[in-house]
Amino acid sequence: MNDFLPKDVVDGLRHAKMRDLKRRATRSVQIGDDVYAILEFTPSGFAVDAETTPHLRGLVDVYEGSRHQCQALIIASEQDGDLMRYEFKRNTAASDRAALDFEEVAPQVSGYLT
Repeated sequence: MNDFLPKDVVDGLRHAKMRDLKRRATRSVQIGDDVYAILEFTPSGFAVDAETTPHLRGLVDVYEGSRHQCQALIIASEQDGDLMRYEFKRNTAASDRAALDFEEVAPQVSGYLT
């Protein structure tokens, strides 16, 4: 289909698609103090805008809105048009409380009153 459309129209469609993806983005990736919008998210990785985002690598934090969703170790996978795709090597869910260093024992019920 793109063979029959003028280059200006194809560029306009591509920019409109990227603008729509950026508007609907709810997740973001943070590396250091820099934050970038995640345009596509899958269980195995995510994609960001290739033009505005520098090449990412290493340990990053993924946020959904203001909630810390996970901490991940990423590698660059491929550039797909205007998107740069990254894959998770390790993806650890974030927790809002510290890990326990002991076993929590549930209280034992000794009997029921009728």
